[in-house]
Amino acid sequence: MEHILFDEMETTRTRHIGFISGGKRFDFMLTFSEHFLGKTVVLCLQSKRGDLLDSHDVHDVDLLCRKFAMTPEDASHLSNALQTMISDEFIRPQYMD
Repeated sequence: MEHILFDEMETTRTRHIGFISGGKRFDFMLTFSEHFLGKTVVLCLQSKRGDLLDSHDVHDVDLLCRKFAMTPEDASHLSNALQTMISDEFIRPQYMD
């Protein structure tokens, strides 16, 4: 028998962004949630790669390169865009530095 670990419903905010870098188009979906320790779910719709990111993670270009299989130039553009969009407003106080 399967054991369900959690089953929660939540109203979230979702933002869709698209940009062109290096002649390539990128489409991302950001879902802001109190779940996942308050980190934002960031999903690249082209590559179907995603990760949980907070305001510190979006400054790490190497992390973005690995997580989204991007060139450093593309990841730098993504980092700049996400820095203005992701905050720590949903992070629970016990998980903040």
